[in-house]
Amino acid sequence: MNSTIYEDIQKETNLDSEVDIGSFSIAGIKPINEDCAGYFLPDDQHRMQNKGIALAIADGVSTAEAGQEASLTAVNNFITDYYQTPDPWTVSHSGEKVLTAINLKLYRKSHEFANQEKGYLCTFSGLIIKSCFAHFFHAGDSRIYRLRNNELAQITQDHKAIIGNQNHILARAVGMDSSLQIDYRKQAIEENDIYFLSTDGIHDFLTDDEILDQLKKTSIAEERAKEIVNLALEKGSDDNISCIVAHIHSLPKQTLNDYNLKLTSLPFPPGLKKGMSIDGYRIDKEIFASSRSQLYLVTDLDNGNQFVMKTPSHNFEDDASYIDRFIQEEWIGKRIESPYVVKIVDQSKPRNFLYYLMEFVEGESLNEWMIKHPFPAPREAIEIVDQIAAGLKCFHEQETIHQDLKPGNVMISKDGVVKIVDFGSVYVAGIAEMFKPMAHEGALGTATYSDPQYLMGINSGIQGDIYALATIAYELFTGEIPYGKKIEECHAIFEYDRLRYRDARQFNPVIPLWFDQALKHGVAIHLEERYSTLESFMRDLHNPNPDYLLEDPEYTKDKNKALYWEIISGFWLLTLVLVVALFSCSEG
Repeated sequence: MNSTIYEDIQKETNLDSEVDIGSFSIAGIKPINEDCAGYFLPDDQHRMQNKGIALAIADGVSTAEAGQEASLTAVNNFITDYYQTPDPWTVSHSGEKVLTAINLKLYRKSHEFANQEKGYLCTFSGLIIKSCFAHFFHAGDSRIYRLRNNELAQITQDHKAIIGNQNHILARAVGMDSSLQIDYRKQAIEENDIYFLSTDGIHDFLTDDEILDQLKKTSIAEERAKEIVNLALEKGSDDNISCIVAHIHSLPKQTLNDYNLKLTSLPFPPGLKKGMSIDGYRIDKEIFASSRSQLYLVTDLDNGNQFVMKTPSHNFEDDASYIDRFIQEEWIGKRIESPYVVKIVDQSKPRNFLYYLMEFVEGESLNEWMIKHPFPAPREAIEIVDQIAAGLKCFHEQETIHQDLKPGNVMISKDGVVKIVDFGSVYVAGIAEMFKPMAHEGALGTATYSDPQYLMGINSGIQGDIYALATIAYELFTGEIPYGKKIEECHAIFEYDRLRYRDARQFNPVIPLWFDQALKHGVAIHLEERYSTLESFMRDLHNPNPDYLLEDPEYTKDKNKALYWEIISGFWLLTLVLVVALFSCSEG
């Protein structure tokens, strides 16, 4: 069964309403099940009020060869990511943003390799039940129905096109194009409404009356879902067969009365000082303050746990764009799951002010660490670079670019764990309508670590983060920056072209040429000269690139260098021997 259920079936939610949900999905006569059906029914008041109940069903396009993975990704990510969206976002805004990101993820996966013929395509129908309203998201030919007063109505419209001799083809699907056109509707809910989500393995083989008869039965939702699936199989369904049944037994006792509007217009917190309390959190001290935001160490008065609270600056109280981006930071952070990225705290308490919480990392910034540890041992330095790269990889897997990677935004805990912090400048490919580079002042920090391409209005994507990481690596090993202080005076591309990369070996003479060349290509001003993937850059930092070794015929004669750099990679000597032997054979 390719069915994802996030909560056991609950008729009593104990949250002012009663909802009965059940789903069922089988492969039918096909060898694999490319359908996916899932739902999440929150068990706490906060999430129920802010997000409601999420249901989703998807049908993988079998001719695309990767339909099973596509449907599973669409359903799982929709439900998971929806609950991570900021509370002030509306349901429509949250759902559309999440689906846009999912669509781009599947689309890029289909085009990841030029010779790959797999297509990650699926239909999708999602339903959010929040307060007294139902919100629908739809693309393709899966369906959502509503049963009310013994009348069954199809809420969604099939996205099919007719070609040739009345042949139908799918006109819209998640992952089909780089942009997704999603149908969205909203309607009021009444008591005893039943919502029914199905794939074409059901509604292509059962009439509306047959579906109606099954839904009218008094059995619990899961049993009704199973009976409908089995009936479709009896009626000759030759496809995967899946459905979800949601019966609204009663509505909340009180409506939310523009609850979302209240959240969206939350006031900025007042100036906070040590000893003050806000929403049950005591302010212990101010960690950082700038013209754009403040960070405070706070203690949860209920359990004594410490967190970092980020609050917006009053300088931007009337700036709608700033407020939206601040709210978005929390959601972006929740999507990144890595031990090398600071965690956003999932709050259960109601907020009376605009802020969000992060885990407290007891330690120091990489800036502070480098001052205390000039010219660290290579093993120690490369471990720091490795951990930063691992954190960046998790960003990139979510189609997310950090854009403001610098030593001040990297923390090193007392246990030596490196964590990337700050989401203020993050760019999410599936969320942003367009690339909008930030100014030096504020979000993107100084020009020392920022990709010069950003300043030219060019979205360099992953290569921008590689530039910043390579700059940090250079500084760790040399105590300097690749182009010197002059880079901060550049404002046009011709000024960057005048800069010259400074050989790292002039600051640390034991650095081998191949390592220096890897750094040089990592911070190349022009994208065609820079590494295009994080993996290739890190590989060349750990293992000598044969192309770079050819440029350093004297390297193998220096035993001190070999011993010094052996500790970076346990495979260094073996790799070097193999490379030298390879070139000796080729020259012979």
